[in-house]
Amino acid sequence: MKQQATPQPLMRVTKPRLYEQLVAQLLAYIESASLGPGDLLPAERDLAERLGVSRATLAQALVALEVLGVIDVQHGTGAVLVYRPSIATVIKGLREHRNRLPEIVEARSTLEVKLAELAAERRTDADLAAIENALQVMSEEIAAGDRGAHGDELFHQAVTTAAHSPVLAQLMTFIAEMILETRLESLAQPGRPEQSLASHRTITAAIRAQDPAVATAAMLSHIELVSDVALLK
Repeated sequence: MKQQATPQPLMRVTKPRLYEQLVAQLLAYIESASLGPGDLLPAERDLAERLGVSRATLAQALVALEVLGVIDVQHGTGAVLVYRPSIATVIKGLREHRNRLPEIVEARSTLEVKLAELAAERRTDADLAAIENALQVMSEEIAAGDRGAHGDELFHQAVTTAAHSPVLAQLMTFIAEMILETRLESLAQPGRPEQSLASHRTITAAIRAQDPAVATAAMLSHIELVSDVALLK
């Protein structure tokens, strides 16, 4: 008597997230419009109206494409196409990125909290000047309507340098590209650039005062803030 094969269990069908649907539509538009590398996408307001979504929702899809390197969002210019991938490839990349985010946050909360503590203990006047310069750069970027990503990166680099811990600095270099993903995700949230800058100033005040306990608490609070991104909701 022929033995029947055990049937495979049926899996619940998951509904695609809204940002995935938007990404798919954006890529379909890019394909139909025959856009190539270097071409500019329509303005956000125009895209949002065509898709019937808010600009905030659209921004989430655009930053997801930016994280994956499909587009480059330039202040004052708009979204420029870098390359034209398949929809399946991008959706797969987005899901992998979303799954990776909690681990990146975990690494940051481990490394950067310790770096802030050490920076408060070991910083020199030159280190403090570099940290304060980064604050100024970020402040100027935000005032100009940008997200402040460059100033944000400079700030965390300056805190890392001020810790005078070569091994921790090497570890930060190792995860730098992954941190860039969370930076873009975070600073794309409405009001986040200003919140992040205020958080940086609190950390700086603790480092200036050479108070390791306050610096530790301030950096932990900052990592929790910047880890609150729409992609994980």
